[in-house]
Amino acid sequence: MDHAQLEHYRQVIEAILSEYASLPYSYADIQQEVVFDRIRDRYLWMDVGWDGDRRVHGCLLHIDIIDGKIWIQRDGTKEGIAADLERAGIPKEHIVLGVRPPEVRPYTGYAVA
Repeated sequence: MDHAQLEHYRQVIEAILSEYASLPYSYADIQQEVVFDRIRDRYLWMDVGWDGDRRVHGCLLHIDIIDGKIWIQRDGTKEGIAADLERAGIPKEHIVLGVRPPEVRPYTGYAVA
């Protein structure tokens, strides 16, 4: 993967996660945070806050770029971020559904690894 393609993938991931995190919760004091680690190519969308007296702290979405492919390690979105990545022009063969077991990945239509 050349630098221009890597930079494009980073920008697409950051834009999608930022858009997701921009939608506020209407029922609780929960902040949505994005974490972009461009050195290790790790990208997170987190919920942090309080829902009444219950602490909320969790990862909704985790993506890594590994060996030129986008690995979806955790996906708590309704539709699935893979569809958003495709709409942004990322080829299916560059998206790995890391949330699926390795033996299932060949049947997903996405990259195996």
